[in-house]
Amino acid sequence: MKKRKKIKLTAADFFAGIGGLRMGFERAGFKIVYANDIDKNACETYEQNFGAIDCKNIKDVDTDKLPDFDVFLGGFPCQPYSMIGKKLGLNDERGKVFFQIIKILNAKRPRAFVLENVKHLSLYNKGEVLRQMVKNLEWLGYKVHLKVLDSQNFGVPQHRERLYIVGFLDEQKPFVLYKRNKKSQLKDILEKRVDESYYLSNKYYRGLLRHKKRHEKGGNGFGCVVLDRSGISNTLVAGNMGRERNLVKDRKVTKNKFGIRKLTIRECARLQGFPDSFWLPLFKTIAYEQLGNAVTVSVAHAVAGGVKKVLEFAKEPKQASFSPTFSGHIHSSELKEASSA
Repeated sequence: MKKRKKIKLTAADFFAGIGGLRMGFERAGFKIVYANDIDKNACETYEQNFGAIDCKNIKDVDTDKLPDFDVFLGGFPCQPYSMIGKKLGLNDERGKVFFQIIKILNAKRPRAFVLENVKHLSLYNKGEVLRQMVKNLEWLGYKVHLKVLDSQNFGVPQHRERLYIVGFLDEQKPFVLYKRNKKSQLKDILEKRVDESYYLSNKYYRGLLRHKKRHEKGGNGFGCVVLDRSGISNTLVAGNMGRERNLVKDRKVTKNKFGIRKLTIRECARLQGFPDSFWLPLFKTIAYEQLGNAVTVSVAHAVAGGVKKVLEFAKEPKQASFSPTFSGHIHSSELKEASSA
């Protein structure tokens, strides 16, 4: 059988953050031809590691000036659907950026897209928001796949479940993902000698223990967590609460006689699959926030591999039939407006 000629695949990186999706797709052989994010701090980190990024609101992106690309990448804002956010969904301004995704997909017609968000998006409003999103993506001609992936199954010791929404215009080969068999433990990513600034004070740690005890009496599991070095971490999040659920017992120091400290910036980066050469800001609060919002690189790499197999299998890039008329299941006038823009 004659082998199919491999083609150089391209992607555009929207809601790029610090580049977790990009790094995963580059490792799979994709060329990133455009990047965009609104956050200036994230743009600085991205630029330091990858080069140019268009730092502006996605609403201000001119689709006529965008280069052509095979895959739309987008880890769009998760706060509107997160368990620890206000859960305003599409009523949140950040939630409305999905309409911009529809607009760009409609204008550029990439062969595939990969969207990433929190698992809770699939449960929000009893699943109605996700169903509405999928219907609109299908209306554009895409075959849509929904997969909840946990980072611990892809070579990093972090429990991090995220929803991946993947779509293809011309899926001639089934989209398949393979988990990495190699399991890692927390101790594999811990630094040997950690600065005392990462340690909790004795007073603060005792306060956390009292807080946890109160919650235990109330019958819930809120409070700080000291991780098992032979296990995995809890999900990294942008806020301080998540860091207190990812504490480590290390050597005893004057500041903390129990030896309890936070995960370091570099340890968090390793939990997200970033190499030690990856540049991160010196200001810890910003670095923790960026890593908590990032896409795990090894998961992105696995997704990229599955997408690549589908796109390379197709003999010719083929556009699906497309009609400008909305079907009856479109519920949002804003989605309609965005798609027809």
